[in-house]
Amino acid sequence: MTIPSFTGLQTALSGLEAAQAAITTTGENIANANTAGYTRQTVQTTPTAPLTIPGNTQQGGGTQLGTGVSITDITRIRNQFLDVQYRAQNTGTSNANSNTSELGQVQTALNEPSDNGLQSVMSKFWGAWSGLASSPTNPAAQQAVVDAGQTLASTFNAVSQQMQTVQSQAAQQYASLTGANGQVADDAQQIATLNSQISSATQAGISPNTLLDQRDKLLDDLSSLAQISVSTGSNGAVTVNFGDASSPLVSGTTVTWPQTLTSAAGGQLGSLLNMSSATGPIGQYLSSLDNVAGQVISSVNALQPSSPFFTGTTAGTMAVSATASTLQTSSSSTSGPDLAQGIASLANGPADQAYAAFVAQVGSGVQAAQSTQSTQQAVLTAVSNQRQSVSGVSLDEEMTNLIQYQQAYQASARVMNAINSTLDTLINSVGSGL
Repeated sequence: MTIPSFTGLQTALSGLEAAQAAITTTGENIANANTAGYTRQTVQTTPTAPLTIPGNTQQGGGTQLGTGVSITDITRIRNQFLDVQYRAQNTGTSNANSNTSELGQVQTALNEPSDNGLQSVMSKFWGAWSGLASSPTNPAAQQAVVDAGQTLASTFNAVSQQMQTVQSQAAQQYASLTGANGQVADDAQQIATLNSQISSATQAGISPNTLLDQRDKLLDDLSSLAQISVSTGSNGAVTVNFGDASSPLVSGTTVTWPQTLTSAAGGQLGSLLNMSSATGPIGQYLSSLDNVAGQVISSVNALQPSSPFFTGTTAGTMAVSATASTLQTSSSSTSGPDLAQGIASLANGPADQAYAAFVAQVGSGVQAAQSTQSTQQAVLTAVSNQRQSVSGVSLDEEMTNLIQYQQAYQASARVMNAINSTLDTLINSVGSGL
């Protein structure tokens, strides 16, 4: 069998095309080395169908002659297992970050220890009563007690209000993220749109690498809001289950939102739901603060039998109803300033102890949240580094590849020149002999 004269040229041309595609892809990787969400790409090649050369009729046998290389695909270097791991850790880290931030605001509201904190204000209140016990008829001492009581009540009011504000802000942030124009709806709609585009490209036999990168980045973003699970269909479209919602958030081109979530959804949304709940950490702190205020109110009022010193039953409703003229310092004309002394002796008593336990409760909660945050961040960083080592662009590696592909291109060009020269010689020699 005679080998076609231009087989060698075609083989060299396929090598040139493959090397050129590899160089172009490497250039794309280098250009996007710092692009967030970009996945490095590589050219997949396979040998083209060989040319069969039959054996000699007398000796038998035969062989196959290679005809070059074919570009089969340009694929992303992606590890799906690492994607699942990253998104799970991203959910946990986002949840811990939100918890730390919200509880940190509660701790800031307490402002302990400081001269303006409740502990100091309570101490000054008891001290004012001690001063009154020493000078029961002194108008200045009487007014000092009323003023100290008003300061104490307003401080309880302010701390309670600040903690409620943290709760309401958490609820508002949740509503913003999950609303009609929020991040959840926006990301979901973009994923649905990309599903349509990716499905069309996949069915046409095209690898939509850029679209896949965009979708993966959106899935990463969603995983910070709540836990997600992703399944990919045969057409390339994904189904996304979000948090503990009853229906998939995205299924093909269909978006189902809004849906009801609970704090078990995880991520930032789970944290915000927990922090805004009456039974969540902040709700429990408010109950503890109300308990402290209730003890102060009841213990002081018990020693002011004729006219209660405080009104209200909680930290938020606590107020002073007494005036300097209505204060009672003695239970009888012969008892001395026993009532004022009794209130002064409440210092370091049950109310102070309850408040100290409350401050320790908040501090312990913040410390636990910070510890969890630190651990989660370390794990997320480790998984992110692993994923980056697989999918990220290494400029050193790309430069090495570039040299390799450049040399392959030059070698194929030399093969083409050699074959061209050979054919030229053959044609000219045959032509001159005619």
